[in-house]
Amino acid sequence: CVAPMLDWTDRHCRYFYRTMSKHAVLYTEMVTTGAIIHGKADYLQFNDAEQPVALQLGGSDPTALAECAKLAQARGYDEINLNVGCPSDRVQNGMFGACLMAKPDLVAECVAAMKAVVDIPVTVKSRIGIDDLDSFEFLMDFVTKVKAAGCETFILHARKAWLTGLSPKENRDIPPLDYERVYEIKRLLPELEIIINGGIKTIEECQTHLKHVDGVMLGREIYHNPFLLTDVDQYIYGDDKNKCSRAEVIEHVADYISGYEAGGGKAWHVIRHMMGLYQGMPGAKQWRRYLSENGTRNEIPGRELLVVAGRFFNSM
Repeated sequence: CVAPMLDWTDRHCRYFYRTMSKHAVLYTEMVTTGAIIHGKADYLQFNDAEQPVALQLGGSDPTALAECAKLAQARGYDEINLNVGCPSDRVQNGMFGACLMAKPDLVAECVAAMKAVVDIPVTVKSRIGIDDLDSFEFLMDFVTKVKAAGCETFILHARKAWLTGLSPKENRDIPPLDYERVYEIKRLLPELEIIINGGIKTIEECQTHLKHVDGVMLGREIYHNPFLLTDVDQYIYGDDKNKCSRAEVIEHVADYISGYEAGGGKAWHVIRHMMGLYQGMPGAKQWRRYLSENGTRNEIPGRELLVVAGRFFNSM
């Protein structure tokens, strides 16, 4: 899976990722129930080509979550995921995200409300603990209570979250990883689907984790090195038919940009997600600089900009 990442995994980013993997499950950035119900924009918009795609919801009102889940199913999403892992102050003030780990009964009520109105899976993404509530017994109690409400899939970020004293960025690095705790949940509750998240960077690491759990979720590593996705179908899903080159990725996205610009969109909305396409390759720095300097120049059609850049860098 590719993790939900605020301001990053929007629909354009997900389309880009889907050109490189047909099987990886993609998650939207977190969308609040308030935005969906009261916002003026279409926060549920996505391209059918993105599927399988899951909607991550932020909220703690069971009625509002159920309403949004029902809308999402009608739009064609494959899964609803409840955010119980984000540690930011803004999220805490809205009473959702990681602070909900301290309220397992409320999380269970939210899950039950959503499951009552949809047929697609309702899943939960959480940390392994928060603040001083970081024992294995605390995590086991949380998972057990939410499981009783009908949740069969848990995505566990293998770090606890500090809700005070650390920024969201620091919460991604400072609390130590504890993969063994996630493995133990799977050992004790084998009937659950357990997906592990946090600090995972390579296909080899994914394969190691898959000896202990059912799935692996990558986040920042995919954003900064997206071509890693081209190995996912072959080495994780056993499908070697979808392997593509960077040139083919550029061609697919260039066609997508043409359609988006024809509808009034800006090429930069798509191009900004492609900075890491040549990560680890000769010319990677020049690629990033070229996109940064030219991606917002509206006088250059986005398709032309990408194709020209791709021809140059693929000839290096």
